[in-house]
Amino acid sequence: MPKLLYLVTEDWFFVSHFLPMARTARAAGFEVVVATRVRNHAARIAAEGLRVVALEGERRSIGPAAVVRDFARIVQIVRAERPDLVHCIALRMVALGGLAARLGGARGLVLAPTGLGQLWSEESAANRMARAALRFVIGNLLRGPGTRYLFENIDDAREFRLSGAAVTIVPGAGVDPADFPPSPEPRAPPLKVAVVARMIAAKGIEDAVVAVRRARDLGAAVELDLYGLPDPSNPRSCSQAELTGWATQPGIAWHGRTGDVAQVWRTHHVAMLLTWYREGVPRALIEAAASGRPIVTTDSPGCRDLVRDHREGMLVGLRDTEAAARALVELAADPELRQRLGLAAQMRFKEHYTQSDVQQAVAAVYAAFRL
Repeated sequence: MPKLLYLVTEDWFFVSHFLPMARTARAAGFEVVVATRVRNHAARIAAEGLRVVALEGERRSIGPAAVVRDFARIVQIVRAERPDLVHCIALRMVALGGLAARLGGARGLVLAPTGLGQLWSEESAANRMARAALRFVIGNLLRGPGTRYLFENIDDAREFRLSGAAVTIVPGAGVDPADFPPSPEPRAPPLKVAVVARMIAAKGIEDAVVAVRRARDLGAAVELDLYGLPDPSNPRSCSQAELTGWATQPGIAWHGRTGDVAQVWRTHHVAMLLTWYREGVPRALIEAAASGRPIVTTDSPGCRDLVRDHREGMLVGLRDTEAAARALVELAADPELRQRLGLAAQMRFKEHYTQSDVQQAVAAVYAAFRL
């Protein structure tokens, strides 16, 4: 039986986004091993018939000692497991894991950045240097006949000057339609808006608060609910104090993590994500679209792939809280517009963003290594 090794930074991230890919690999006849930082989800991964290998490492650790340590550990795992195929997930693991897999003797590589994250979200001399290094490693050094790339949007592939048969665009992580059935919207007013995301600055959490506050000043009955936790591994994480402070403002509530995102969309009218984080395709927006909810988001890679302006929702410029506020005012005043956009979002999801769509795309990639 051929062996596939996943390299991924966090066990929770693998469980929330990539179990359908692993099931596809098993169906294709691979033995599947998952190397990840183990916290609370090892049992869930093992329950899928996958073997877990501990890969301790901190995402925010970018010092030379931490990078060398993580790299050496990945090389050790690859040499011990001797996989036929290594699938590296997220930008840090694509670069470090891809190089380590090559050094460890892996014959095939699947590189899946999933999004370009914080490095592409903020301008600084250090970030520009890091981006140049990553473009060289991912787009040149790791390129070859044994490498395939999975991107969630075409803009990310262009960042590395990649195209052609080696590149597959997958529509996000894949969502099962049965898990997010559409439902009639709740009573209005007020217009209930939800943000489901990690509570980090680049996800536009404070911008959402400012936009809702402005919409209320313009006379719209709008309420905002924030669902998600801070991310201690992200240097731009919102603090507990910030979140509880925003929640003291009229019409704003922070609920922490939810275990039932489908219920969020049953009880809200609009999904919002004013992100300037360099997304792949945000899973929370795909789930909202599946649920038939209109979306207000930024005109940025990944988001604009799913949402087209005034078709499935409304697109606004990065950091343009005034435009976001006016979009909420318009949606609050027009239930027929909400219904039209929500139905279009549901159709968009069914046509391109289902779990089945992702599994078919990934199965074709894996099949290329079985020939």
